[in-house]
Amino acid sequence: MLTATRLSHVVGACIDGLDASKPLSAQQQLWLSDALHQHGFIVLKKQSLSPSELVRFAQYWGEPSPHVIDTFHHPQDPRVLILSNVVKDGRPIGLADAGTYFHTDYSYLAVPARCTILHALDMPSGGNGTTFAHQAAAYDDLSALRKKQIAALVVRHHYGNRDDLNHQSRTVASVLTAEQAGRVSWVHHPLVKKHPFTGRRALYAVSGSSFGIEGMDDVQALALLRELSTHSTQDRYRHTHDYDNGDLVVWDNSLLLHAAPLVDLSRPRTLWRVTVLEGQASSQS
Repeated sequence: MLTATRLSHVVGACIDGLDASKPLSAQQQLWLSDALHQHGFIVLKKQSLSPSELVRFAQYWGEPSPHVIDTFHHPQDPRVLILSNVVKDGRPIGLADAGTYFHTDYSYLAVPARCTILHALDMPSGGNGTTFAHQAAAYDDLSALRKKQIAALVVRHHYGNRDDLNHQSRTVASVLTAEQAGRVSWVHHPLVKKHPFTGRRALYAVSGSSFGIEGMDDVQALALLRELSTHSTQDRYRHTHDYDNGDLVVWDNSLLLHAAPLVDLSRPRTLWRVTVLEGQASSQS
């Protein structure tokens, strides 16, 4: 029997009663999807998935899309991105500092991410997890006037962290090679986004990849985006989930901003990540 236990008053739930390495029934898929839309992110504890099993689980949510940083694709499946601070034979095996600022995955793509799946493999104890901020709750709390002012605004997005462009910084977006950078370009998304499944409105990617607003002076646009980012990442909208080995986490990119921790680089930390796109038909039955 599947059960969901809330992790905080605003976002997150722990799911019991499921082995994600096994094929899921249609009923289980629907139940998990409803839980994700209700809670923003879900955690399945004590899971052990191979790369192929992780991709199969991801396909229940949509079509997995390989990350632009192909340097750290898993050798068994390029749709799995390795996040790790481990260095082997003098070379990193994964991205060490990935997304250490509030952002929304794949908001720099024309077709953005529906959800992201992380599988924690080797985690240090203590503060090692992801902080999530509920953007629908933050939108709900805006004044009626502010909601009216931003209702039709369209935001310009590009790969990167607009608030830190220093390639030597640990809070810059993971640096692309020239070839990788040539595969990303400017895209546009509404500032207020209707959830593709529930229709609930939320602020969308007001931190991270949002660099400007159509028809608005850049100084004015950035001031508005930063105001909304500050509002929407207040403690009352946030929850940090610290990972245990075996955690399998799924989060809804239409509902949440998230930020990875600045981890101690001397303590091993390795996860696998798969991200699936909106509007893509799953290849699973």
